[in-house]
Amino acid sequence: MSRIGKKPIALPAGVKYTVSENGNTVLVEGPKGKVTAMLPGGITLVQKDGHLVTERQTDKQAAFHGLARALVFNAVTGVTTGWNKEIDIVGIGYRAELKGKNMVVFTLGYSHPIEFPLPTGISVEIDAKQTHLTVSGIDRQKVGQIAADMRSLRKPDPYKNKGVRYTGEKLKKKVGKTGAK
Repeated sequence: MSRIGKKPIALPAGVKYTVSENGNTVLVEGPKGKVTAMLPGGITLVQKDGHLVTERQTDKQAAFHGLARALVFNAVTGVTTGWNKEIDIVGIGYRAELKGKNMVVFTLGYSHPIEFPLPTGISVEIDAKQTHLTVSGIDRQKVGQIAADMRSLRKPDPYKNKGVRYTGEKLKKKVGKTGAK
């Protein structure tokens, strides 16, 4: 059984939180901005000597206890240090470049370049070789979703290992067909 819900969340200096009146959302404010997190019913937040602790009223909320703690922890970490995902583009001629502040243009072997608009709160940095991207922001869910959408533009090919992949992602290379004997 997981005991993640019982772990306290360190509350750094400059981070404030407010729970909504109906108790189902938490607004976390910090040096990088504001993030809202959902709170399941029956879960409350209590501040004890510089730490946030999630508490449940009955054992029926045990399944949501760890979830609530993880969501609040992700919000606190997002407004203090931020979240980022790194993406590699592998393939001859495959690259990405920034067009303006909120548009990434991918060249991935299709007959046309793919324009990818960035939502507010998400920033992308591209290295000099145009094959390594860093997606960053304060909302972990948004950062992960944007990175997944970028990866889905050209998923890694199992035969040639070309495509868009996360940095450090392990791929299984398949062996192609063999000729007639």
